[in-house]
Amino acid sequence: MEGFPYLSGSGVSPSGPLARFLPPVPEGVAAAFLARYGGSPGADWVLDPFGGAPRLAVEVARLGVRLLVAISNPVTRFLLEMAAVPPSRSDLQAALADLAAARRGDERMESHLQELYLTECSRCRRSVPAEAFIWERGGEVPIRRVYSCPCGESGEFEVGAADEQRAGDVAAGVGLHRARALERVAAQGDPDREHVEEALRYYPPRAVYALLTVINKLDGLPLPAARRRCLQALVLTACDEANTLWPYPDERPRPKQLTVPPRYRENNVWLALERGVDLWAGEGQPVPFTIWPELPPEGGGICLFEGPLRDLAPCLKEISLQAVLTALPRPNQAFWTLSALWSGWLWGREAVTPFKMVLRRRRYDWAWHAEALQAALKNLAPNLPLAAPLFGIVAEPEPSYLTAAVLGAAAAGLDLTGVALRTPYDPVYLLWHRRAFAHKPAAGVRPDQTSEAREVDVAIEPDLTLPELARRAIHAYLSRRGEPATYLHIHAAALAALAEGGALAWRDEPLAGVQGPILAALGDSGFIHHGGTDNPETGLWGLPGLESEDPLPDQVEKIVVGFLNRNPGASLAEVEAALYTDLPGLLTPPLALTHAVLGSYAIASEGRYSLRPEDDSSTRRGDLEAAGEMLVQLGERLGFVPRWQEGGPRQLAWEEKGRLVYAFYLLASAAACRLVRANQHPPEACLLVLPGGRAGLLAYKLERDPVLKHIWESGWRLLKYRQLRRLAEIPGLDHRQFLVQLTADPLVQPEQMKMF
Repeated sequence: MEGFPYLSGSGVSPSGPLARFLPPVPEGVAAAFLARYGGSPGADWVLDPFGGAPRLAVEVARLGVRLLVAISNPVTRFLLEMAAVPPSRSDLQAALADLAAARRGDERMESHLQELYLTECSRCRRSVPAEAFIWERGGEVPIRRVYSCPCGESGEFEVGAADEQRAGDVAAGVGLHRARALERVAAQGDPDREHVEEALRYYPPRAVYALLTVINKLDGLPLPAARRRCLQALVLTACDEANTLWPYPDERPRPKQLTVPPRYRENNVWLALERGVDLWAGEGQPVPFTIWPELPPEGGGICLFEGPLRDLAPCLKEISLQAVLTALPRPNQAFWTLSALWSGWLWGREAVTPFKMVLRRRRYDWAWHAEALQAALKNLAPNLPLAAPLFGIVAEPEPSYLTAAVLGAAAAGLDLTGVALRTPYDPVYLLWHRRAFAHKPAAGVRPDQTSEAREVDVAIEPDLTLPELARRAIHAYLSRRGEPATYLHIHAAALAALAEGGALAWRDEPLAGVQGPILAALGDSGFIHHGGTDNPETGLWGLPGLESEDPLPDQVEKIVVGFLNRNPGASLAEVEAALYTDLPGLLTPPLALTHAVLGSYAIASEGRYSLRPEDDSSTRRGDLEAAGEMLVQLGERLGFVPRWQEGGPRQLAWEEKGRLVYAFYLLASAAACRLVRANQHPPEACLLVLPGGRAGLLAYKLERDPVLKHIWESGWRLLKYRQLRRLAEIPGLDHRQFLVQLTADPLVQPEQMKMF
């Protein structure tokens, strides 16, 4: 299996409309993938079969590639269209002004909506619109209010009797608006109406009144199509901000289920409309956007297929498909249910009818998701050219999500050919190709193939049990990594081995049939769980003995320093590219580790990195020689017999009457993990001699590895070059002063580095 380089992109996808429901895909990933696997401008096409990340689609189109996107959700289709042809700030402001000036009886619409949220300033007694009211779940009145008054008073305050009265009055008179909200999605007698009623419970009465007042007015305004799109966009933002899925005080939730938090914000609907201007305003140039079967120009663009992949599949033979690139969908009952509501409110019952089945399901488990992916991808697999890769982005990964994706694709006729994972907080990248053969229905594995992945080098044997195959894969991966790893990493290693072995057969309980053998493999005594809990997905997993390879942090240090030595003035992207090429797939190091190495060795100037002058290889060799000479002289002054040890790194022993008292390991780097773990001397006698600039990097490495940290804390000490020079300059130095001075310069300063 290919260990392909991780695609880091250029940062996390920016916030935007409904961002809390969309996969957080880093910008630049599409460009990095297409540069490696194809998709150059011309007649060939790229397919996004799920269309769940509108910004990803626009990024592809702006590369000059023609992208075909299949989307069933009307809300996601609207997000894609608006991302492709973004409205200007002035157009959005003009649309909002039209709505503000519209009349609601004798009042302007803006004034009418703001009055719903009026509260009294506790300082000047002026009436001001509240930004939000805070409720407790199940409460009949709000408990707090948030406002900013022109007098300078702002913040969170207790509610008053008038606030409670206003909330009660609105709730008592919202019946007609609630009925309209139901009718726009499901008519009387519709079997799905009860599900719409249940979904509507996640909107406070004041929000229902305000939203339906705006939507009804929007229907009657004589607006040009572009201006109407702008208003629909702003209303969609208000629909999102007005529900009860906003926990307080957390303001950046990513809900997956319709669950009211213990405390939630009731946001001001008019202010939400105003905030929508910033969210929807676009600065980039629009990209060509068409609806299938109308095709965009060969110079690049987006073609939207309004429906599911199964309906598009027969049409795929009509295009030259070069690659598939998609953010794999994740079960999200909250977004899908709310999308059905919003679609009906904005575009009527006809728009929501093909999507209305999402209202009927309350929970989506991972087995259901694996089956849903299999059902969708089985329509794609026969139409995918053998050479065309399918690149799947698993944002917000977790083991069950990863299992469902790999299992569903395998059952659909796709072979997993690559996995890349950096940290559990980054997307996982999966690479598939159409299967060109049939798996043999043997004991679950193919006897005629061996793994060639660097990070999971496991020979496939006949009749190998699934737990044993998983155990070997995990052991091989941890040996190659040289340090404990998260459960997601070892799960991915085992999953890749099972996929490569043809062992992902569809069973009655498909996920259990895959995850069970992996968990059974971890029950083997050959693994240690550094977690302190019974939950295998917490903490880290490692091997009981010394891993066979240099630990990953030491490998990263060597690669980065070597690259900068050959390429002074390299950018972070160039450093990452070199690093991820040498350490691909599941060996991809965290970005924090890369920064820790750069912080220890490099000078940054205008985003470019070069080694510090003192870290030039010839300079460090001189420092190392000088440190050795000083240690020999210092040992003799203290009455010890210095003796250089043979083999390995530079090792100097201070002996007394033939007995070792101190063992010094002299290094110019912080690549000491394997050395510390392999040490045979008593830890309390061992000192690591390093440049002071390596101390922070060493401390970071110790925090990453609980085994290494335990060994270090059992007695190891650090002697920095500068500290050694000070010791050499102290006249009359004795044993007591020597020990005191060793503690005078700690391993790290109070500020610690982050692990991720």
